[in-house]
Amino acid sequence: MTAITSIKIQTPRLRTHVLVSGPADGVPVLFIHGNCSSARFFEQTMAALPARFRVIAADLRGYGDSEPAPIDATRGLRDFSDDLAALLQHAELGIKGKVHVVGWSVGGGVAMQLAIDHPELVDKIVLEAPMAPYGFGGTKGVSGEPCFADFAGSGGGTANPEFARRLKERDASEESAFSPRKVMNDYYFKPPFRVEKDREELFVAEILKMVVDDDHYPGDTTTSPNWPTVAPGTRGVNNALAPKYVNLSGFAKIPPKHDVLWIRGDGDQIVSDTSLFDFGFLGKLGAIPGWPGDDVYPAQPMVSQTRAVLDAYKANGGSYREEILENVGHSPHIEAHDTFVSALVRFFG
Repeated sequence: MTAITSIKIQTPRLRTHVLVSGPADGVPVLFIHGNCSSARFFEQTMAALPARFRVIAADLRGYGDSEPAPIDATRGLRDFSDDLAALLQHAELGIKGKVHVVGWSVGGGVAMQLAIDHPELVDKIVLEAPMAPYGFGGTKGVSGEPCFADFAGSGGGTANPEFARRLKERDASEESAFSPRKVMNDYYFKPPFRVEKDREELFVAEILKMVVDDDHYPGDTTTSPNWPTVAPGTRGVNNALAPKYVNLSGFAKIPPKHDVLWIRGDGDQIVSDTSLFDFGFLGKLGAIPGWPGDDVYPAQPMVSQTRAVLDAYKANGGSYREEILENVGHSPHIEAHDTFVSALVRFFG
């Protein structure tokens, strides 16, 4: 097992909490976590990688132990990707050359944004259960056409208010379907999978470090005359994920120098063409009243949107491979740890 060190690095942008392992001259690998998590969700993966890798996992702004600098949602994911670009170039990490990048969930979108804006920093890319390239909610079709011009059904107002309240109150219980612990076990993983008790306590404690306000999670809210009556605000992470501000289809047009491994579970309930967190699919199920129908507001085809962008990248000379893990949910690196680590080692070479 490789030892992991916790450090904080002050870049020109913010003070970032970073986990590092492996030799200073090892092959550098950057792990990027998703929403409602932190770098510590990668500790077991970091420890299992061969000693030839220099592994870095950073808490994004507003998560874990990094400085809670506000999130300007109008920049999409660029606050996060620019933070990481500044971190990778910091002398204290001592990185020379390009970095392999592993992005989980929202982190997959951040990885794509990093490659679009800072391609000189990025080598191979692993997209683990990545968010769709057209954000979360409010679009239809594989090309990400908005259901309504104001992108109704995406942004800060789509977060469950009871879940946000319990996050803010640091609820570590399992008393409600909206308690963070319950949400993690029901949706991050495919039930009945559950991590051992000590790791579960660590994960819940990390989730509860999130900053919950208009500048972070979930962000500010705006009403809409269109179903389901909410539209993106301008601050905070859920607005940064709105298709009004994030569009990663440009990944298909960057120089085809980044081999991509897309790895996901077949039981993912969060990022899916039938996501239980998507208003279009929930409306179809009857869980949200007033749904205007499939012709106006179908379920967002998240997986199909990702595949379309990666197919376009491949058509432009790039390379990608899709690996689907059976009986796995939204967290392959946790649920199928050994398989995931082996896939990384093979892919990085």
